[in-house]
Amino acid sequence: MDKKTSSRKGPEFCSLRYGLALIMHFSNFTMITQRVSLSIAIIAMVNSTQQHGLSNASTEGPLVDTLNNPSRSMKEFNTGASVYEWSPETQGIIFSSISYGIIVTLIPSGYLAGILGAKQMLGAGLLISSLLTLFTPLAADFGVILVIVIRTIQGMAQGMAWTGQFTIWAKWAPPLERSKLTSIAGSGAAFGSFIILCVGGLISQALGWPFIFYIFGSIGCVCCLLWFTVIYDDPMHHPCISVQEKDYIVASLAQQSGVLSSLPFIAASSCTILGGQLADFLLSRNLLRLITVRKLFSSLGLLLPSLCAVALPFVASSYVTTIILLILIPGTSNLCDSGFIINTLDVAPRYASFLMGISRGFGLIAGIISSTATGFLISQDSVSGWRNVFFLSAAVNMFGMFFYITFGQVEIQDWAREKTLTRL
Repeated sequence: MDKKTSSRKGPEFCSLRYGLALIMHFSNFTMITQRVSLSIAIIAMVNSTQQHGLSNASTEGPLVDTLNNPSRSMKEFNTGASVYEWSPETQGIIFSSISYGIIVTLIPSGYLAGILGAKQMLGAGLLISSLLTLFTPLAADFGVILVIVIRTIQGMAQGMAWTGQFTIWAKWAPPLERSKLTSIAGSGAAFGSFIILCVGGLISQALGWPFIFYIFGSIGCVCCLLWFTVIYDDPMHHPCISVQEKDYIVASLAQQSGVLSSLPFIAASSCTILGGQLADFLLSRNLLRLITVRKLFSSLGLLLPSLCAVALPFVASSYVTTIILLILIPGTSNLCDSGFIINTLDVAPRYASFLMGISRGFGLIAGIISSTATGFLISQDSVSGWRNVFFLSAAVNMFGMFFYITFGQVEIQDWAREKTLTRL
């Protein structure tokens, strides 16, 4: 009965996973409006026809005049918003600064998401971006340098938020619904661009350009409240999810995990066959010497999985990238089958079976040591422990690669040559 229930498809549009998609849609809407806000407000911020010769002026004068003369219209008050003498070059630096911030955090944010949790990463990024948006008009009065710094930090915060989304979907989106859920969430950016371009100019004209930042910064704060209240990192720990929906999500992801678990073995078999074919092709055409082929495939089989292992902790937020790397590690490792693994046939064909047995024995000992070391490392801290496991395995591979490149040979050793008996 439980198995049948878990396989039933849970409700769609009245479900938590679709509610998560809508909240993430709202988050993307908020972030894109905060990013584009300055592009709309800059027209009024540097409009020299309003106030000539005022650089970093304040709104104190118009405010005092309005209080002393209540009959003054709101439109006249709005024209007193600060105007800045920013050159086109300066404006270009301001516009590009947020992109620099996003680029800086794309890779580190994946690592931090694994430590802090995707919910905390995305929520913190959205909150920081919203607060900095609210502070932008005041920062402009202090000078252009502060505006550039704020926009850069805002870009870093948004980079954290963008990256963290995929980690959440890896645990919430059933494989057959990922396209729908991610498209609902991602469409918030397009909708936000449409809205800010439509109403940004109207807000600036009716209320003043600072209110572009105040309105969309406030919307971001409201979105943060929803985010931290409703969203959880995975469905297993959500207190309001129905049993039917939770079972459906877990069963769908477990079924996918069974298929994914077979992919590394497919990759390993494919690399073994292709590596062997390529090695023999290079030898048969006299393109490379035997020693070069053995060291080349040994280097590829040790270097490529090491690079993948080192990269894993930094791309933890990307589900697809993580899966690809986990498939490539055992796959590329099997390139060694055309390298040092069959090297015993080159140096000692008479004793190849004996030497292979010894090497397999050392391999089993290494497996015992690695399992023990892994258990010890992850017992301290699971996140940093796994990172250290990946780094340690890469270091061992690199040592083996350099050792074989330095001392590897293919000539039959003297002790392995067949001795010819002379009859008297």
